[in-house]
Amino acid sequence: MSGFLSLIAWSFLPNLVTGWTQTILYSILIRAGDPHPTPGTPRWAEHRRKIHIAVVTVYLLYTIYEADHDIQSTPSFYSSLGVPLTATEKEIKSRFRRLAAHFHPDKIKDSKVAADDANTYFVHLQLAQDTLTNGAKRFAYDRFGPEAVTGWQHCSSVADYVYRGFKGIVPYYTLAALSMYGFGLLGYLDWGKFERWLVLALLFLFESHAVTRPYPPVLLTKFINPFVTWFPGRQPYLQFQAITLAKKLALTLYLAFSQIGPLLTADTTSGNIVVGRGGRGTGNEEQELRKGLERLEGTVRRLDTDATNLLQLELAPFAGDDKGMGEVWRRVREWLVHNTIRSDPMVRDAMGRSLARRRTGAPVGARGTK
Repeated sequence: MSGFLSLIAWSFLPNLVTGWTQTILYSILIRAGDPHPTPGTPRWAEHRRKIHIAVVTVYLLYTIYEADHDIQSTPSFYSSLGVPLTATEKEIKSRFRRLAAHFHPDKIKDSKVAADDANTYFVHLQLAQDTLTNGAKRFAYDRFGPEAVTGWQHCSSVADYVYRGFKGIVPYYTLAALSMYGFGLLGYLDWGKFERWLVLALLFLFESHAVTRPYPPVLLTKFINPFVTWFPGRQPYLQFQAITLAKKLALTLYLAFSQIGPLLTADTTSGNIVVGRGGRGTGNEEQELRKGLERLEGTVRRLDTDATNLLQLELAPFAGDDKGMGEVWRRVREWLVHNTIRSDPMVRDAMGRSLARRRTGAPVGARGTK
């Protein structure tokens, strides 16, 4: 249901917000008394194209920010214990003992703190300590998230977790590839077709490398995390967090290819936003439909000409032979009767009813129904 609502939103909201933004900008930037560009003029269409690109870009950037904010606002086991990602088992146990001395339910005397909340938080700390001090569970948590620790039953070794993780990764990318191929056949993903497949391939390689290697990817440890932690109050990404953000970024790029890409080279000289094949503009689509019908009509004319030429070529040996031509046309008429008229559903149905009225076991050529 949420996907359907998102599709509806992407169908209407960008154009709606673009129209509002264009009206507001005209009222602010154009002096009172000066004429505004009217709809249907090249200037108005060019302004609308640029505003639409800006609106979609801002929204896509916001979706990336929102995904990053959700990741940063959800504490990891490392941030809950207050240890770095490279903490040893001894450091983790020592840190847990210090926290347990303060947050154990039996040691909290403040009546304002509910007993259930204190017990829930201590259980969370206990789970974090148990996970990070177990080699296989820590490997799974870093790469697949807390669900791998709490929800994946019958997994005890690194190989078990990797096998269980790939059972979810392979169908995800298979479905994504089939969807892209199917939409491509329908003509919806013509713009940036190569780039879309490249993004999907890079995402698959990044996730496969991140969940199978014993150490985090160099891209994450040497470039992304140092840049992220340069800002105050931000935590470095674990592998599963980086994968989640990468998938959101890939989805954002796909939407940009669909919404922004065709508009970058759109033609506004006619007063409408006309995009190329596979793109969807915000201007008048009737003109594009008319052009498509004209191209289709031209194709039909060419096919008709080619068919006529082929027919004349086949009849060339009978040129000047009236008797032979008459025989050819007679056989053509017979072929039309046998293959066209008799293949008609109504004719077949009538013949079937006639045969059904014959008496059972009647000899060939018998007449009547009795």
